[in-house]
Amino acid sequence: MTNTQSTQPLLVVNDLSVSFADVPAVKRISFEMERGETLALVGESGSGKSVTALSILQLLPYPRASHPSGSITFDGVEMVGANERSLREIRGNRISMIFQEPMTSLNPLHNIEKQIGEVLFLHKGLRGGAARARILELLDLVGIPDPKSRLRALPHELSGGQRQRVMIAMALANEPELLIADEPTTALDVTIQAQILELLKDLQAKLGMALLLITHDLQIVEKMAKNVCVMKDGEIVERGTGHGLFENPQHPYTQKLLAAVPSGTAPALPENTAELLKTSDIQVRFPIGRKGILGRPERYLDAVDHISLTLRQGETLGIVGESGSGKTTLAMAILRLLKSNGDIHFAGKDIRTYSGADLRNLRRDMQVVFQDPFGSLSPRMSIAQIVGEGLEIHEPDLTPAERAKRISDALTEVDLPQNAMDRYPHEFSGGQRQRISIARALVLKPRFIVLDEPTSALDMSVQAQIVELLRDLQARHNMAYLFISHDLRVVRALSHRVMVMQNGKLVESGNAADVFDHPQQPYTQALLAAALDLRAASTEFVRN
Repeated sequence: MTNTQSTQPLLVVNDLSVSFADVPAVKRISFEMERGETLALVGESGSGKSVTALSILQLLPYPRASHPSGSITFDGVEMVGANERSLREIRGNRISMIFQEPMTSLNPLHNIEKQIGEVLFLHKGLRGGAARARILELLDLVGIPDPKSRLRALPHELSGGQRQRVMIAMALANEPELLIADEPTTALDVTIQAQILELLKDLQAKLGMALLLITHDLQIVEKMAKNVCVMKDGEIVERGTGHGLFENPQHPYTQKLLAAVPSGTAPALPENTAELLKTSDIQVRFPIGRKGILGRPERYLDAVDHISLTLRQGETLGIVGESGSGKTTLAMAILRLLKSNGDIHFAGKDIRTYSGADLRNLRRDMQVVFQDPFGSLSPRMSIAQIVGEGLEIHEPDLTPAERAKRISDALTEVDLPQNAMDRYPHEFSGGQRQRISIARALVLKPRFIVLDEPTSALDMSVQAQIVELLRDLQARHNMAYLFISHDLRVVRALSHRVMVMQNGKLVESGNAADVFDHPQQPYTQALLAAALDLRAASTEFVRN
C-alpha cells in the first residue's frame, strides 16, 4: 500500500457523465472520498451506481461507453482516458472491487488457492510457498475456518457467505487503498450479511482503506456509511451524513426509498379452509465422499431431516433459515424434483406414487418462481413464448387465439403491458422480469406455488410492489404459497405461518406473529436480531 501523507482527497469524481451509444446513464455527478472514509452510493437499479463505480476503474465497454464530460482522479492520477499500463498498476493493486454475486465472479473450474494466487502473481509476483502462505493469511483474515483445508475447494463447495469472503480475500490481496463493494451482501442470509458487514468494518479499520459502498439497501447504508449520495436516473439528488439523511431526508426520492419497506400482514383465513398439502417425515439425504470398488458413500448428509408440515388452500407458509438449512431442498422434494423419503399428500392424494402422465399433470397445479428471474428466463425466447410454454404442454388443444388470450390475461394480472409479449427478457428491469416469472407460473392456474427467494435480488421499492402483487393474486385465485426467503421483513408481510430451519431440521414453527414477536428458540432469536437490529447496531460506527 502507498503510505502517502498527501492531504488531497484520495478520490475525486468531478462533473462525470457516462453515455452508452449516446444514451446518457450518468449525468454530471461529483463527489470526493478521503483516505479511510466510507461513502455509500444509494439508489435503485438503473440509477447509475454501478456504472459510476466501473467508471472509476475504467471497466466500461469502451468505445460504446463514453464520458461526454468529467474527470476521475485517484491520488492525483487521472483515470479517464489513462493508458492500459497505468490502469493495470492501479486495478486490483491500489483499487479493488467485489461484486454482488460471487458465484458468477469466481471461476467454477479453479480452486480457491489458484484464484487468489493469480492475483498475487499478477501484482506481486508471488508464487510457490510464499504465495500459499499469503493465501492462508488472507483466508484467515476474512474468517474462513480451517483455511488450509479449503485451499483445494471449488466455488460450488463453499456456502454463499464463504464465497463472498473469498471474493473479499482476493480484493484485499494487495492491500488496496480503495475498496469498491458493489451490492456485497444482497444475496446473503441475514446472519451472514451481518458477519460480512462486520468483516468489512474490521478490515477497513486494520488496513486504513477507503470503502465505496454501492447498494440499494438503506439498512446497510445506515450501518456502514458516514457519508451518503443518493442517485436517481444518473444524477445525485441528495447527499449528506448517514444519520442526517435518515432522520431528515429532503428529496422526495429519498423519502420514497426510506418508506419502501414491505409492510402489513397476511389476511386471516376462514376457520374451515381446506387442507391442500401435507407432508410427514420428509427426509432428503445426499452422499458425501466415495470409497471402495463400488464407490459406496463414506457418509450421508441429512439435508432435510424428517420435516412435517401442512398448508391450507389460500395460505402462505414462510420458511426461513440460513443458506444450507434445507429450505430449497425441502421445496424441491415437495415438488417431486428431488428424491425423498416420507409422505407427501396433495389435495388428498399420495403424490409420491405418481409417475409419467400423472406426475406431468401434477405440474400444472404445482408451480415454482425462482430467485434469479434473469437466470430462469431463456434469453432466446420472447415473453409470449416463455409464458405460454406451459400451455403447449398442459393444454395442447388450445387454438392460437385462445393461447394468446391466456398469455395476455396472465401478463395483465401481473401489471405488464401487452406490448411485452414480443420482447425479450433483457429488455426488462429486474422487477419486471420477476413479474414475467410469476406470469409464467400463473398462466396454468395452479393451486400451489413455491416462491424461492423471489424478492432477494430486487430493489426495496420493487420488493414492496412484488409483495403487494403476490397478496393480490393469492386473494384473487385462492392459491397456496410456500414462501422461502432470508428477508424476514418480506416473510412477515406475506406469511400466515412460519417455519424456521437449521441444518435440515425444524427449529421452530407457528403463526407468523407469534414467531416474530415471541421467538422461543435461540436460533430464531439470533436470526431476528441479525435482521431487525441492523439499524440499532449502527450508531457507534457511523458516529466514528
